[in-house]
Amino acid sequence: MMAATQSSFWCFALFSLYVYIVRGSFTIANEDRKEYIVYMGSLPSDPKYSPKSHHLSMLRGVVSSSYAGQSLIRSYTRSFNGFAALLTDKEAAKLSSDENVVSVFRSETLQLHTTESWDFMGFPENIDRNLTGEGEVIIGVLDTGIWPESPSFDDHGFGPVPKRWKGECQGGSDFKCNKKIIGARFYDGSTGGSSCRDTIGHGSHTASIAGGRPVKNTSFYGIAEGLARGGAPSARIAAYQVCSTIGCSTAGILGAFDDAVADGVDILSVSLGRQQPVSIEEDTIAIGAFHATEKGILVVQSAGNSGPMVGSTASNAPWLFSVAASTTNRKIMTKVVLGNSKVLEGYAVNSFKLKGSQVPVVYGAETTSDCAPDLAKLCERGCLDKNLVKGKILLCQSSDYLVDAYEAGAVGLVAQKSPSTPNISAVLPFAISLLPSYQFELAESYYDSNKKPTMNILTSHSKKDKDAPIVAEFSSRGPNVVIPDILKPDIIAPGTEILAAFSPKSSPSDYGFDKRSVFYNILSGTSMSCPHVTGAAAYVKSIHPDWSASAIKSALMTTAAAGRMNTSKSKHGHNEFSYGAGHLDPVKAANPGIVYRTTYQDYINLLCGMNISSSMATKMSGLNITCDDKKVQPLKAKDLNYPSMAAQIEELPLTNNTNGAEFKVKFTRKVTNVGLPNSTYKAKTTCHHTACKINVVPEQLSFKALNEEKSFVVTVAGKNLESMVSASLEWDDGIHVARSPIVVYAKTMSV
Repeated sequence: MMAATQSSFWCFALFSLYVYIVRGSFTIANEDRKEYIVYMGSLPSDPKYSPKSHHLSMLRGVVSSSYAGQSLIRSYTRSFNGFAALLTDKEAAKLSSDENVVSVFRSETLQLHTTESWDFMGFPENIDRNLTGEGEVIIGVLDTGIWPESPSFDDHGFGPVPKRWKGECQGGSDFKCNKKIIGARFYDGSTGGSSCRDTIGHGSHTASIAGGRPVKNTSFYGIAEGLARGGAPSARIAAYQVCSTIGCSTAGILGAFDDAVADGVDILSVSLGRQQPVSIEEDTIAIGAFHATEKGILVVQSAGNSGPMVGSTASNAPWLFSVAASTTNRKIMTKVVLGNSKVLEGYAVNSFKLKGSQVPVVYGAETTSDCAPDLAKLCERGCLDKNLVKGKILLCQSSDYLVDAYEAGAVGLVAQKSPSTPNISAVLPFAISLLPSYQFELAESYYDSNKKPTMNILTSHSKKDKDAPIVAEFSSRGPNVVIPDILKPDIIAPGTEILAAFSPKSSPSDYGFDKRSVFYNILSGTSMSCPHVTGAAAYVKSIHPDWSASAIKSALMTTAAAGRMNTSKSKHGHNEFSYGAGHLDPVKAANPGIVYRTTYQDYINLLCGMNISSSMATKMSGLNITCDDKKVQPLKAKDLNYPSMAAQIEELPLTNNTNGAEFKVKFTRKVTNVGLPNSTYKAKTTCHHTACKINVVPEQLSFKALNEEKSFVVTVAGKNLESMVSASLEWDDGIHVARSPIVVYAKTMSV
């Protein structure tokens, strides 16, 4: 035990040393050293020149030779010449006089952006924008309302409201619109209130991700401090409050769709929906979106948080832009320091600082004489003795009873995270860290081996997630159980641990006893990934104001980065049924080359092709539809002019021979040239299964003008060696690459 304790001590000591170095302050030989950058201009052209050797030589001239190697942090050797080193002020001054040096300056600690997700997608704040065009784009947000005083919705510098806007500011007596929030409506049936003011926080969060203004120095109590911004910061926002703490009224939702269409929004962001899929005619959002689509409005909806269950995507209509959630390259973690200095790391967003460096800890199993040991270890309700818990950190095998821990007087909770819960951090109401099982066992072992065990729960920190992006565990998956030949979700975007605007009237942890008040909060869900796509769509719309909703959707889908998804780290199936066309890439979407356009008439033809009755089609469209009329050509879902291609095969039974049953599926499509007037695209196909062959006719599309259309047929054939065939088609003209995922799968497949 003594050896283990010493080993833990030295691990912690080395860790502490590393932290001090990274922060740029380190004391050696009683000298205060700081991190400096030594910039030396361009790299010499001499091929024999060794930058690192030169840098070490320079350091040896100003610091002791024994420390020169330790002083050097990094050499810059590819784009320019220079290095970073730990120096005293005198050493830095001496180096600045070297004839090889251009300048010497202190290294600053730069924080991660709070909306790190946009940079993670390669969409920086300084991207070229059509600010005038973006100011004409109107985003409608169906949610819990909006907090108008948030800095994310300030209208300083905004021009007049777009003349075509027909909406009103009916936010209630305590609500004022401005040139950023140009419209507000609330629905009594959904909120029971009399204001569009957001008292829950969800609506402000999603609205700011989509169109929030850049706001410096935002954080959650210092966690993830930096710049918060939306995808289209110059776009206008119209808020439609359709949800309250008890849920979202379907009547209110349909009312909001109705109003939004008449008001003149361009894009609707809908981060809500059912937990399970239902038929199109019973799906309130699908119905409302169908009418919005008729008026050219793009409706973006979250896919749902019912993952990783197969067939759980609740956003299934093809006229909806359905968004799954991925992780980003930033993780927020909370460390637990044991009394023996060993450091564990768990999941939680913790802003609380405990008094003292170490706090007495008690295991739930030792706080009761009334409960069975197994229940006491869980800290189950009724098992905690306040006299034994008060003022201490509670160690529990479950976090299910954190309210009981708080009510018993615990100042902190170290609990075992359930393997079935997502590996993400959420804001919790007091100092908590949820440890993975193997780390919780270390905490248990420490507790059992000490007579007076202590722990400390530190405030959260950010760290780089090298595995990102992967599909978030909670993100709903396909296949599409409503329209099997339409691939859903459509696309994936960041949805974990996103910091954005919030309501100061709501508890950031959603626990009533948590009385903190914040303007910015950290949330996770497909609710957060949805407005990322909304913001990207607004950006594309600002550059191409004449593009239809389906053209914008196609541009975002065909330029999505499927190859960027980390397929090796997913625990619950990782394919097109989890991420659709791939990871959102707003920059490429602005110049897709070709697009798949789908008309409102196409959707009517699809309804008839789905064997929906003429009367139902008439009710949904508002038109007098007769499905067997010559004007209506029933359309199979697999042949809808969609940017992705999917087909469910009823039965693919394996035979006794090793080849398996054969299949052949044809898809018909047409694309419109929006790139260069004279261009030729060549087809490139990829199949991720050996038993798959793809044929494209024609293999080459030659355009002579913009907006010219070309049709083609894709045939996928093979043998049923597996339950799912995953493939893709790329149209490439040497400048643009438009990619479509292709999926053929058995009805009985499982992911």
